[in-house]
Amino acid sequence: MQDLYQSQKVRWGLFIGFTIAWFYLLSTRILAPTDEGRYAEMAREMLASGDWVTPRLNDIKYFYKPPLQVWMNTISFALFGLGEWQARLWTGLAGFLGILATGYAAHRIFGARQGFYAALILVSSFWWAGLGHINTLDMGLSGMMTISLCAMLVAQRDEATSKERRYFMWLCWAAMALAVLSKGLIGLVLPGAVLVLYTVISRDWRIWGRLYLISGLVIFFAICTPWFVLVSERNPEFLHFFFIHEHFQRFLTKIHLRYGPWYYFIPLLIVGIVPWLAMLPSSLLAGLRAAPNERTFKPKLLLVIWVCFIFVFFSYSSSKLPSYILPIFPAIALLLASLLATASRKQLLILAGSILLMALAGLIAYLQVDLAKLAKNPLEIPIFTAFGPWIVASIATATVGALAGLYFANKTARDHVVIALAVSGFIFGQLMIQSSNAGGRYRSGYDLVPTMAANMKPEMKLYAVGLYEQCIPFYLRRTMVLVEHQDELAFGLQQQPELWIPKRADFLHLWNTGPAAMAMMRPAVYAQLQKDGIAMKVIAQDARRVIVLNRAAQP
Repeated sequence: MQDLYQSQKVRWGLFIGFTIAWFYLLSTRILAPTDEGRYAEMAREMLASGDWVTPRLNDIKYFYKPPLQVWMNTISFALFGLGEWQARLWTGLAGFLGILATGYAAHRIFGARQGFYAALILVSSFWWAGLGHINTLDMGLSGMMTISLCAMLVAQRDEATSKERRYFMWLCWAAMALAVLSKGLIGLVLPGAVLVLYTVISRDWRIWGRLYLISGLVIFFAICTPWFVLVSERNPEFLHFFFIHEHFQRFLTKIHLRYGPWYYFIPLLIVGIVPWLAMLPSSLLAGLRAAPNERTFKPKLLLVIWVCFIFVFFSYSSSKLPSYILPIFPAIALLLASLLATASRKQLLILAGSILLMALAGLIAYLQVDLAKLAKNPLEIPIFTAFGPWIVASIATATVGALAGLYFANKTARDHVVIALAVSGFIFGQLMIQSSNAGGRYRSGYDLVPTMAANMKPEMKLYAVGLYEQCIPFYLRRTMVLVEHQDELAFGLQQQPELWIPKRADFLHLWNTGPAAMAMMRPAVYAQLQKDGIAMKVIAQDARRVIVLNRAAQP
């Protein structure tokens, strides 16, 4: 069969189709807690205040992470207005740039077919494509780390000219600086540790003379230093909290209560690399075998070290979240592309057949589960039953892709197999992401906002009693006064204690004697206050929240 990777019509058709779908899908879901609401609201507040140095959440200092994503979201809001796709635009762009960088690096290092495959593999990998459409920090970090990795690979390849090496290493240093501004020292520590391990294992000591260390460090510090200096000058408490609490204590202790077993990331890797899982072990082994003993740059060995070290690093960490291993997927895509370019008929049949088996297993599991019984209360039943059509559509898509893959694999038509699995894999993943919209809408409290806005006057206080909702402030365009609740805002409230009410008695005094006010609380808190005879008028509620007005706010 024809080599499709050489066809401009095929390449441009796939590029345009994936690009339109990728960016359109940023707009199709309500923002979901916690990350999406948090970083959208921080950007909204930054735009409103004009303070681009001190990040704030709910008008409270928030130093957990550097501000690159908040800056990018703020720029997006300033240019295009407030909304879902605007809040996800930087995440989507970072993920898309990671795909382009991966495809370009594979093309320059391994060949044109491998570049074509690498981009298709990454755009259709479930974890990368899924988190590319969620407003969370890890895709911004991963996008910048991917550019850094790919620039390093292109710069250090044996055929690189001195000019190429210089410019791509400068790009590598700049991307690492943006990674640090995305999520902290991890953007420098991980690539640095991988390079050290690569040097020791490969004995390629000469690579350190090709890094443009002096000019690269100038670029690195010129990009990331100014903000750290400015924020420290304005907030003396920043340095200890950010570097000690948010880096060393997060990694070494369970202070953030995000711990998990050593195998925490194994199932996430298995799910995240679908539909390419069957070839993952072979690609890693091939990467190790492909490293020759001669003193030349060994890109596959570097990629294997990148994957293994980052995976082990976060597996060892005392703080674990599902998105932490996202940076390994571009490296996996590069290794898979290299292997697929020479895959045998048997390997292609196994790859496509494994997807068909997974689709059948998913169908059997779906038929065995009553989705309505997963609901914790009657109000959640429609949310869980709404998953049904999306699951069926996802399974059908995977099945069609697997059957097409089997047909082309039987003819050893590699390009056709990769395209069929990539297109169906991308659609499968996006259908699964879209299925979460009903649950996200419910968890965000989005349907309560119109009633709250209709009853809210500019001078009214809005209290959050015993909770903080991440999405409602963004959609309501209002901050809240926290009552009996600090959570992630505890450090900021230590610096600004006047911004919250620690005791319920003080809140009730203001509620009963003060001006018009609205409050949001859990149903259990509402029931207790009602039992205590506190005057409240319920204007909206769901299974998670009750919205009430005090007597002064009632007509």
